[in-house]
Amino acid sequence: MEEEIITDWFDAYADDIYKFLVYYMSTPDVEDLVQEVFIKAIDRYDSFKGDSSPKTWLISIARNLAIDEARKRKRQDWRKLIKTYDYKTEISPEEQQLTNENKQQLHQDISKLKQDYRDVVILRGIEELTVAQTASILQWPDTKVRVTFHRALAALKRKVKEADYEL
Repeated sequence: MEEEIITDWFDAYADDIYKFLVYYMSTPDVEDLVQEVFIKAIDRYDSFKGDSSPKTWLISIARNLAIDEARKRKRQDWRKLIKTYDYKTEISPEEQQLTNENKQQLHQDISKLKQDYRDVVILRGIEELTVAQTASILQWPDTKVRVTFHRALAALKRKVKEADYEL
């Protein structure tokens, strides 16, 4: 029964977990961690109380695994992250190159933020989780999520302005 529920959750949330881990680990090579998240979810299913959504609970597991993995590797080099984007409109190769460079610079700027700011920017700004979901994952009060997100965005805007690029 538990494995069937986790299988359903895998179908529903694996892409979200993958995307979160790509940003958090700064590498697209996170498939093993995604699998490990769902293995942990099976092992710990009885600890899921339903206080949060399954997605929030799974992202909490993913975050903890990512922290453990980063400690093992002793690295958090966000500069390696280059996200690929699908372009549905016709743009010139020069425009596409400039856009890719700007997005790569943004990722580098995010990587330079302090850990709390990075966490909240990824969860609220990139993953588009609610304040409550983010608070649950980070184990913070809602107010701290709102204030930290506001401060993180201000810090990120300053970095963008200093680097003088456009998104």
